[in-house]
Amino acid sequence: MKSLLYDKFLVLVSETMCGSRLAAEEAFIQHGNTSCLLHSIAVAYFCYRIASKLGLFKFRIVELVRGALLHDYFLYDWHYTRPKNGLHGFSHPFTAFYNAMFDFELSEVETDIITKHMFPLTPLLPLYKESVLVSLVDKVCSVYEVFSRNTYQIPEIQTACRLILEPKAAAVTEAAYM
Repeated sequence: MKSLLYDKFLVLVSETMCGSRLAAEEAFIQHGNTSCLLHSIAVAYFCYRIASKLGLFKFRIVELVRGALLHDYFLYDWHYTRPKNGLHGFSHPFTAFYNAMFDFELSEVETDIITKHMFPLTPLLPLYKESVLVSLVDKVCSVYEVFSRNTYQIPEIQTACRLILEPKAAAVTEAAYM
């Protein structure tokens, strides 16, 4: 039986993907053999799960998930493309922010999540608890991806990935799942 938690996460992913270039992230490897898309979904999923468990802290869930999905929205292969504005590790948060700003109307929290997720590599201190959570989860996911060959076989993450890559097929799958 599906949980309401899972349903809400998929709704947030679905709403974010509309009018975006998220599916393009599938073409780029992030860490190990994990695509940038799968990495972004995993970061969003684990942030969502942690924030849901820590309800006492009253996270802004919509902004948390959107910011996490867009934190690496740089849309190029950093293994082969040298950014014009410096090394990838230092510059990609700002490229991701620019791309996200082009496709979305961003809140202050989402902007903070995207531009500051590389703290402390980039010396910009996160201002919101959502930004801190994405920064921490991003680092854990990155280490896992470097050392794992078959990442994220979690059904919720796989379904969210299919939802972005094949919206019509995923909708049929979800209807059958209900």
